[in-house]
Amino acid sequence: MSLFDDMTVFVRAAEAASFSGAAQRLGLAKSVVSRRIGSLEARLGTSLFHRTTRRLSLTETGQAYYERARRILADVIEAEEVARRLQSELRGTLKVAAPMTFGMLHLAPAVVDFLVAHPQLEVDLDLNDRRVDLVNEGHDLAIRIGKLADSSLIARRLSPCRHLVCASSAYLRARGEPRSPEELEDGRHDCLAYSNRTISDEWRFCIDGEWRSLRVRPTRLRVNNGDVLRDAAIAGIGLVVLPTFIVSEALRHGDLKAVLCNFELDDPAIHAVWPPNRELSAKVRAFVDFLSERFGGTPYWDAALPEPDRV
Repeated sequence: MSLFDDMTVFVRAAEAASFSGAAQRLGLAKSVVSRRIGSLEARLGTSLFHRTTRRLSLTETGQAYYERARRILADVIEAEEVARRLQSELRGTLKVAAPMTFGMLHLAPAVVDFLVAHPQLEVDLDLNDRRVDLVNEGHDLAIRIGKLADSSLIARRLSPCRHLVCASSAYLRARGEPRSPEELEDGRHDCLAYSNRTISDEWRFCIDGEWRSLRVRPTRLRVNNGDVLRDAAIAGIGLVVLPTFIVSEALRHGDLKAVLCNFELDDPAIHAVWPPNRELSAKVRAFVDFLSERFGGTPYWDAALPEPDRV
């Protein structure tokens, strides 16, 4: 036991005026209390109690030590209460990184609601499609979409991230609706590519129970932003594969139509990640819990899809 523990035993013994009373309050054996008091007296080089068979009373030195020790223990308890209150009030700054489109469409409104619920908290939100270095750039956590690379980061799955092949009705009238993924390889369709993928013109489908990666062509537009791809598809430029969190509104309003719905696409998930060497603070834990509740299960952008597109 530490000096702090010895001091706690001493104060409780003084308040109870007996070793057995202190032992009962602390849940210790009487012999342990007696030994800890003896250790403290040996440390201080003086007796703290007058001991008789009938009563236990403080010496003059013991009384002086008791007054100071009691204040020290009260200060420690108060400090712990302040720390707990600060943690529960979620104050300070939370630095979060997230992809641009998901951040603007879904994370930013969530952050606003979180700030309203926690008025002592500040959020530093970094929206960028590059993969930030959490440790070196000082972020508390990041939102990652896609398959997570092997790393030391701790991850919590927040939501599924369904993908659909979409096009405008005008494009489908002009070029026809594809009936199988293989049609995307033979040049009959114009396709739009997300350039942040390792291979931007490779789309992965489950065909006849097997996963196949298809090289689509020709690719009329490559861009590293999902909003631009969605708007190009709405304008009739070509077919596009995008997550439903980007295209659900366009599908709901009829600006886009989902095709090839009978062929499952390789769907990653949305995760919150944070460094393992950083203690999970109350504000990080509360924010991750908040996002999990907001986006978890069937996310609201999927629940809003027209029935034919909800596969």
